[in-house]
Amino acid sequence: MGTTVATNALLERKGERVLLLVNRGFADLLRIGNQARPRLFDLDVRLPELLHERAVEIGGRVAVDGTELEALDEAGARDALRAAYQEGLRAVAILMMHAWAYPAHEERLGAIAREVGFTQISLSHRASPLPRIVPRGDTTVVDAYLSPILRRYVDQVAGELPGVRLYFMQSSGGLTEAGHFQGKDAILSGPAGGIVGAARTAAMGGFERIIGFDMGGTSTDVALYAGAFERAFETEVAGVRMRAPMMAINTVAAGGGSILHFDGARFRVGPDSAGAVPGPACYRRGGPLTVTDANVMVGKIQPHHFPAIFGPNGDQPLDAAIVAEKFAALAAEIGKAQGKSAPDPRAVAEGFLRVAVANMANAIKQVSIQKGHDATRFALQCFGGAGGQHACLVADELGMETVFIHPFAGVLSAYGMGLADQAVIREAAVEAPFTADAISDLTKRLATLETAGREELARQGADPARLQAARRLHLRYAGTDTFLPVTFGAHQEVLVEFTEAHRRRFGFATPERQVIVEACIAEVTAPGEEVREAALPARVAGEAPQALDSVALFTNGAAHAAPVHDREALRAGDRIAGPALLREANATTVVEPGWEAEVTARNHLVL
Repeated sequence: MGTTVATNALLERKGERVLLLVNRGFADLLRIGNQARPRLFDLDVRLPELLHERAVEIGGRVAVDGTELEALDEAGARDALRAAYQEGLRAVAILMMHAWAYPAHEERLGAIAREVGFTQISLSHRASPLPRIVPRGDTTVVDAYLSPILRRYVDQVAGELPGVRLYFMQSSGGLTEAGHFQGKDAILSGPAGGIVGAARTAAMGGFERIIGFDMGGTSTDVALYAGAFERAFETEVAGVRMRAPMMAINTVAAGGGSILHFDGARFRVGPDSAGAVPGPACYRRGGPLTVTDANVMVGKIQPHHFPAIFGPNGDQPLDAAIVAEKFAALAAEIGKAQGKSAPDPRAVAEGFLRVAVANMANAIKQVSIQKGHDATRFALQCFGGAGGQHACLVADELGMETVFIHPFAGVLSAYGMGLADQAVIREAAVEAPFTADAISDLTKRLATLETAGREELARQGADPARLQAARRLHLRYAGTDTFLPVTFGAHQEVLVEFTEAHRRRFGFATPERQVIVEACIAEVTAPGEEVREAALPARVAGEAPQALDSVALFTNGAAHAAPVHDREALRAGDRIAGPALLREANATTVVEPGWEAEVTARNHLVL
């Protein structure tokens, strides 16, 4: 299963109270951070709130070569820990210089913290065993801040399922046994399942290169898959930096509940959301106009083809009348601001949809074009409750010609978790030139990491005979700080792959420069369940799919008569030309003019 408990605690700043222990002179290290200035021209710079409640400096220092420059002040550390414990703190993050290579001081501080009674002890060399103290410290504090919250939730769920082996989805896209689920690995637990589900189902449909497009109520998540999951190893979520393997997912605040704004000159969608309560205006709870309401206004959502679950008692249909009334008022306001007659309310609604589509298309460009991929060579794998309503428009915006929609598109994140691999990622710092002579040492290091990963999965109940392993290196040019992941192999093969990856990502390569191995990675997996889906029978020769209804659809600035088809009534080989609506249990798909939907033998929908 997946969970957003850790994500919500981070967004709302409702994690555990954390004490940070750090070397003397470095109490402000994480406040200073990396000195990035993302908003260079702001006169009033507001720094993100720190997650740790206080930082205490501890005497003791180890040099970069492992020499102890100053003995650890154990008495001072014990006093500081006791004082914090008496004030109610139970979580501690321990961060010492060069501990990624020489962790003795951190280990001793951890032992003292256990003696004092701390229940959550996060050591930086375990949370992030790589150089660079700032990202290592950020990750350690995140782990201490979120792990207790997550542990209580996991224990509660496990307590309700006695005798059941429970697995959770990690941000990296792999499952882990409940007892090994950590806060730093839970940030993208929910969205990661969708990407796994998208990749697995698309492969079954014959698509090896997809861009996942997951549109829900509050936001849209997009990710690229080209035979392997793309991961980010350093990310920022809710203003908090961390270094942990995560699916490379780009999120934009454009969901079905995103609120529509007109400021007198322009249309804006989001980032604020109406949420589930009060929800969109059509939910009959007094909510504002949203993207969902815009789709009701243009006819892409039909109240009489939608469940009657709205209103105070949850027994009424969507309210199209209030949507029309509010868009009419908004159209009048727009006409007044422009000094013209009020525009057609349907055109206003379509204008807001175009803004939302542009926002989502830009998010896709960031995971594709900005990373050297041609989006037009990918299929758009569309899922999430609101995705099917916008799939064709987003594809048109990007020049994409194929959209793939699985029958479980509305719940694909949940479905994907059932298909995911059990996975363990082990990493170790190297920080050495990549030469032919280094291959032997790297092979030994990777073998050690792989063995540790295999043992970890065996402890989690995986069958050792089914385990698979992948070995990778993080390489960069000397004098730079941006690495690229490359598959481990023969020296020259690795260099060729790195050069090609660098040229694709940055537009250039300098093969004559020295290459540095920043880290080596071993990923061990126990393959998940194989996708098994029954074949869909074909329609009897001579028959054609029968529409349930015909509705008015406003798109591309004009009204169209569009048939409504029930997805469950469609058969293999059926073709539906746009404009048309396809309704199903958990989603609505809009086939725009100029598009055609075909049902495959696996009940997949290909537009």
